[in-house]
Amino acid sequence: MGKCILNVVTSGYRATLEEQDDTVVWMTHFMRSADATVDVLLSGNAVGYGVRYQDASGLAFGERRQTQPPRLADDVAALVDGGAAVYYAAADALERGIEPAELIEGLSAVEPGGLSELFARYDLVLYW
Repeated sequence: MGKCILNVVTSGYRATLEEQDDTVVWMTHFMRSADATVDVLLSGNAVGYGVRYQDASGLAFGERRQTQPPRLADDVAALVDGGAAVYYAAADALERGIEPAELIEGLSAVEPGGLSELFARYDLVLYW
């Protein structure tokens, strides 16, 4: 039996200018499709991935337009729908003004005092 892995995504919106997906969220989908047990904790700026209504269409840097804008909340919702446990750091969300009602269904809040207990459930904790 394989190891249980927790991907801690803290560096939000990485590579979303050149790609339409966050690298770690995409990798988690890929690993789960290969029957790996991989869950996610959204922390730092990545807690924004769980915000239900995001629209990055129209994103441009000078003349460079992002023609495939990220749909990160949809990517996270697909993880939840596929059976992954997706957690978010409640203190990080609060610090960024994100209310629980703004988040997609199925995310589980983790308070700062609960992080060590969460990490202890996994064989590997990968911090991105």
